[in-house]
Formats: sequence, C-alpha cells, structure tokens
Amino acid sequence: MNIYSKFETELSVRPDDIDFYQHVHSTRYLDYVLAARFEQMERFYGMPMQEFAKRGLGWFMAAASIHFRRPLGLGDRMMVRTWIERFTDDGCRVAFEIDKLPTAKRVCDGHCDYTLVTLASGRATTLPEDVKVKYSI
Repeated sequence: MNIYSKFETELSVRPDDIDFYQHVHSTRYLDYVLAARFEQMERFYGMPMQEFAKRGLGWFMAAASIHFRRPLGLGDRMMVRTWIERFTDDGCRVAFEIDKLPTAKRVCDGHCDYTLVTLASGRATTLPEDVKVKYSI
C-alpha cells in the first residue's frame, strides 16, 4: 500500500457559509475541501488546476462521503488536511480531515472520489503517468 503526503490549508468560516440553524451548512464542507485542494495542488504538487485545463483535462467528483462530528460556526477557523489515498486507472480518492482551530478537535472527515475527464467530451480518460508521478509524493 502506498503512503502519500498529507497537506494542510487553514481556512475561516465566512458569513455566507452559515445556514438557518446558525452553523455551517453541510454542503460547505465539500467547498472547504475543494478550496484547500486547489491551493495544495499548486503549492505542494506544482501542478495547479489550470495545468489540467491547458491539457484539456478536468476532475469530476464521482462520489463523496463525509462523517460529521461537530459543527463549525461563524468566524471559526479550521485546518483542512487532504491526501491521496489511492489512484485508479482514471482518477483518485482524496481523503480529508477538517479540524477546528485552535482546539484541533475533529469537525469531520471523509473522502472524495475524482475521475479525470477530457473536457471536450466530459468522458473519463486514463490518468497520465506524469500526473501520477507528480502527485505520488
């Protein structure tokens, strides 16, 4: 089993993240993972989303699983940690954890399955070897 690097990005809850019940709406947690992942793709892997688009490629989320443990509220800060759990022929599974700061208490964890697609057709395509190598750190 391969072990891949975990990366961290600090984010804050925005006013528009809050729902009717005065905590972060459940759908926003995936937004936090996506925002962290975009930043990490550029900073740590050296291959941001724009590089995929230049190749005519994009990532589609095929599935997501989140286990919620405690809510975040307005003004809370969080650490979003992501890592590649495994590769498939046409994508990867990205696992994540979100911890509330400064307590480091777990807010949620889970994973997202991504499929690499050709933007022109929207169909899955084989993960290029150079991409797999670059993301296998």
